[in-house]
Parts: sequence; structure tokens; C-alpha cells
Amino acid sequence: MTNRISTEILAPSIPVHLGREEASPGFLGDLMILVKARLTLLVLITTFVGFCMASGGKPDLLQLLYTLIGTALVAAASQTLNQVIEVDVDRLMERTRDRPLPAGRIKWLHALLFGVVMAGTGLVVLATVVNLPAACMAAATLVIYLGLYTPLKRYTPFCITVGAVAGAIPPALGWVSAKPAVDAGSWILFAILFFWQMPHFLAIAWMYRDEYAEAGFVMLRPKDTSGRVTAVESFVFTVALLAASLAPYFLNLASPIYLAGAVMLNAMMLFYAARFLLKRTRDSSRRLFFASILYLPVLLALLVFARA
Repeated sequence: MTNRISTEILAPSIPVHLGREEASPGFLGDLMILVKARLTLLVLITTFVGFCMASGGKPDLLQLLYTLIGTALVAAASQTLNQVIEVDVDRLMERTRDRPLPAGRIKWLHALLFGVVMAGTGLVVLATVVNLPAACMAAATLVIYLGLYTPLKRYTPFCITVGAVAGAIPPALGWVSAKPAVDAGSWILFAILFFWQMPHFLAIAWMYRDEYAEAGFVMLRPKDTSGRVTAVESFVFTVALLAASLAPYFLNLASPIYLAGAVMLNAMMLFYAARFLLKRTRDSSRRLFFASILYLPVLLALLVFARA
């Protein structure tokens, strides 16, 4: 939907393209850029994990399919409408100026209508054939991501935290789609995605701080020229991620195999977060970023395949 799970309905959502986006080979390629296909896929993966965790041994495959269809439409809509809102800013940044809207390959009005239709269709699917709690969560994600995170990027570094809230909703949405109750399991999944996004996107913000500043985005504290505050925040959220990611085992949602894997993954994250804290360089932030990219899919796979 977001990280980086922006990042980016997964927050400022979830893994992003690190270099300049190349010219699209055609309309289909431009469409994939417009909906940010990889971020949308990550949203679907986190939603799938939440659904499987809540379902136990035998998930309702038809219900899962409807959930993924509705979520995919809303996630794709959020990415499209984000680019509609930020088309002028995207023209200013090296890594975004070749996207289809700022480059003029897709018309602004067409993208707007496309995003609105997808958002409406996705919400209708979730509300009518899944359940109302799932639709409400999807709607909340749209509002937070487009109505709060997107405009806040121009004013305050708190935007990353707001974006992380939006990016943490998809696994909880998956949970309530299978079991329409916001209980401990859904909150734990929300916490894992929320805490994971913070070091992930703080590392991105530090790597591209000059480019963001030139475009008018306030992603870091203005006085944090040394990166000390950014690195401390990254480390603190990584410690919080450790606690949240171990919770599934202690709540009998995951097996000892999951616990062993989670401990190793968190040791890796803590190592690179500590390295960023000690050496606040582009290289150390990049290493933390790539460690976070490795961390999330492996942890999610453990949650699915090493359930209690």
C-alpha cells in the first residue's frame, strides 16, 4: 500500500531505487514506474504475511486473493497519486526527473484519474468482499500517506515517522482480512514494520541529504549537519526493532527456528546501525540501508514458514 514495509506507501515506504531512473522502454515500463511496482509488491508481501499469520494452518485462498487484489489497487493508487502531487519536485531531483510524469511521457490528468479510479476500486473490493476493518485500514493508509506524509516532507523531518505509520499498516490489514480483530498479533506486525522503516529510511535520507535539500524536502533535522542525531535515532529504532521482532516467539506465534533466525538478523542490523553511529559516512549509511533490505524479506519468510 506505504516505507519504505515508504517509503511509497510503505513509507517514504520501503526499498527505493538508488540511482537515476532510466528512460522507460515503453508504456508498460512507465506504468510500472508510476505505480512503483517493487514497492507495491513489498506491500503485498507484508499483507500476505499478516494474512497467513492470522489464518493459522489453512488460509482461505479466495479471501486472500480478494485481499491482495484490493490492497494492490490501493497501493498502486497511492504511489501514482504521490507522483501526481510531487511532479514539480520530481523534476528537480536527479534520480526522479526521468519518471514518466516529470518527463512528460504520461499526462498529469491521466495519472490523476488512473490513481483515483484504482483507489476507489480497491477500497470497494476490500469493503464488499473482504471486510470493513480491512477497507478502513486501507483508507487510513491513503489519508496518512497522501494527506500527511507527502506535504509534511516540505516542512519537518517528522514526516519519516508519519510515513512509517502508513507503511506499517499493510501487515495489520492482512491480519484483519483473515481475522477481523485488531489484537496483539496485528499490533506486533505493525510494530515490526514501523521500527524497521525508521533506520531504513533515515539511512536513505542521510545518503541523499543534499539532493533532498535542493528539492525542498526536510527529511533530516536542519541542525544535524554531522548526522549524529540521525545515527542515534537509527540505532534506537534498531533496538526497538529487536524487541518487536522477538515478540512473535514469546506470544507463541512463531517457533524456536524463527527465534534463532530473528536473533541473527537483529545482530546484523545492530552491527550496521552501530557502525553508522560511529562512522556517519555515506558508506556506513549505505551499508545499513542494504542490511535492512536483507533483513525484512528474511524475517517475513521466517514468520510465514516458522509459525508456532
